[in-house]
Amino acid sequence: MRAYFKGLLLLGYLGCFHDALAERMQALAMSPALVLYAGVFLVLALGLWLAAQIRQGSLRWLLALVFFASGVFFDAYTRITASYLTYSAFISMVYSGGFIQEALVQYHDAIVLALARGLLLLFGIGLRPGAWPRLPRILPWAAPLLGLALLTAILFLRAGEGARGLPVMYTPLAYLNLLGYEALHDHVGVRQPVTLARSGPAMARDIVLLIDESVSGNYLDLNTAQGVATPLTRQQPGLKIFNFGYAASIANCSADTNVTLRYGGTRADYLRINSTQPSIWQYAHQAGMETVYIDAQRTGGHLQNLMTDTEKRDIDRFIQFDDTPVQQRDMAVEAKLVELLGDGRPQLILVNKVGAHFPVHDKYPDNFMLWRPALPRGQYAEVTDTGSRDGFSGSAQDWVLYRNAYRNTLAWNVGEFFKRLLAQADLSQAVLIYTSDHGQDLHERGNPGLNTHCDSDPVMEEGLVPLVVIQGEGVKAPDWAAHLEQNRDRSSHYNLFPTLLQLLGYDPAGIQALYGRPLSVATEDEFSFNTRFNARLGASPVFKRIDLGQVVVPVEAVVGSRE
Repeated sequence: MRAYFKGLLLLGYLGCFHDALAERMQALAMSPALVLYAGVFLVLALGLWLAAQIRQGSLRWLLALVFFASGVFFDAYTRITASYLTYSAFISMVYSGGFIQEALVQYHDAIVLALARGLLLLFGIGLRPGAWPRLPRILPWAAPLLGLALLTAILFLRAGEGARGLPVMYTPLAYLNLLGYEALHDHVGVRQPVTLARSGPAMARDIVLLIDESVSGNYLDLNTAQGVATPLTRQQPGLKIFNFGYAASIANCSADTNVTLRYGGTRADYLRINSTQPSIWQYAHQAGMETVYIDAQRTGGHLQNLMTDTEKRDIDRFIQFDDTPVQQRDMAVEAKLVELLGDGRPQLILVNKVGAHFPVHDKYPDNFMLWRPALPRGQYAEVTDTGSRDGFSGSAQDWVLYRNAYRNTLAWNVGEFFKRLLAQADLSQAVLIYTSDHGQDLHERGNPGLNTHCDSDPVMEEGLVPLVVIQGEGVKAPDWAAHLEQNRDRSSHYNLFPTLLQLLGYDPAGIQALYGRPLSVATEDEFSFNTRFNARLGASPVFKRIDLGQVVVPVEAVVGSRE
């Protein structure tokens, strides 16, 4: 009886993922690939059953706990993201491991459900087996390991692809094997010092790269008449503002974009450059400038976006806002920039703003509720990003509420932010470059799902960002206007690192040879973003081209008003 009960528990757990099984079988149809898939599925399922027959209690429970943890990890991820856990996504999650505590709090319900379902697997393997015919002693514990080895080999040969629809408890373990292999074999070299020649002093006392969060270029008045109002569409006294229009982001995930903006990776060679070449901090120090990093998203000294302690040592001033409410963090950024730009010290300043990452429910004050109805308020006042999606089903009406709340957030964290900054900051000796890490999928086309970015098959708006250069009239910076019309709606993030180096006084010819074209020349950009940034095991990156003729722009009218 015990044996049948254990078998039912295992079948029950596998049955929880029947949708993925059915989807994979439908995709393969009647083909030799379907036969191979069915064979691998049976081998893995048999390995699971044999693991449940191990007579040594300690070994059996050890395997039960390993498979349980792996299955819960996979299940929680799919519940939270409504997408499949790819190898690329797994790598990104490993890189974001420092935020596991935050995830446990914000995704509590999804994780609890995954844990509850995982108990079927835990006890299905761990409970003492019944009186089945005795098996060869080595077979019960060797079978699941051979199954894992088989899946790892398949994924290795297919560059991380091929686990869809297979028993989920094997997949994260196989990914972990691949990651271990890469760690042992993929050495791209040590970080190099600055060798690029300089052609003169820095072109401005202060150079600022202002990176917003989740601000889509098609939702600002910089690019569309229906966009949220900003003061950047009008020239300001003592300043020159150059709107480069729509730009393509590096990727549709924050970490991928941000690390490349700091290290200068190119489309053709970003993995090597990001891993071995000098950071923007090193280049700034070589140019005689102090380095300042303002992170409005994290607190307590926690690092993000693949920043390491080694990189942090090249930052002279590391600024976070531990005691500032999330809703006021971008205004704290504005106040800090006013202070830094007024202190008379040559500085390179890089900023990660709060911007408009999910959840957008509470990222703006009540008097900035310009678009109504919006998402309910009060639940996420202290959540910077991610957050539970409880109560948000992804229906058409939900997305109307979301888009309204999103625009309210932009009115505060972009419109009001720049209104205050341009009025109060001394930008007379500064060049400020404004963009966002990636755009957003706000589901205007009626496409299903809950995610706004980081999709493996994204809509083009996920890679669509604003790009503006602001400088004091007295700054002898490059002639941005010379190629502005040519570069408007045709440039990308890949042009920003060369631009920063040019502003720092490095040799233009050397810059272009290593990093590509800055914004001061015809950029000749491909206008696409990387949807497979973590291309591994021989796989190639996948770039999605943005067709501006197909971009969705907001059309809903302002329903509410600020009173």
